[in-house]
Amino acid sequence: MKKYVDGFVIPIAWNKLDEYRKMAELACSVWKEHGALDYVECVGDDLDHPGMVSFRQLAQASADETVIFAWITFESRVHRDQVNQAVFADPRLTCMMHADAQPFDCKRMAYGGFGIIVTG
Repeated sequence: MKKYVDGFVIPIAWNKLDEYRKMAELACSVWKEHGALDYVECVGDDLDHPGMVSFRQLAQASADETVIFAWITFESRVHRDQVNQAVFADPRLTCMMHADAQPFDCKRMAYGGFGIIVTG
């Protein structure tokens, strides 16, 4: 069975980071309860490297923003679909599911599902 990852890149204002962290802590609990193998959210610290497209550029983050880089690991894509269905039905996250309830602009969030090809 191939493991599967949902990945996210989100630009977020520094002054919204505490609000985001609280939301992410609840989301972590809910995803893990419903079967996610791992849930990780990281805040950008070393984002700008000459000669490369930085995460800041990728996310079109402004000077007062940083970037969240996050992923959730599942047993497989089928498992991901099952877990996400349960998560999105979980009433603890209902208030977070609306774009206007987010501490970031949902239209600027990048998301994708990925099959793992190498792990250590």
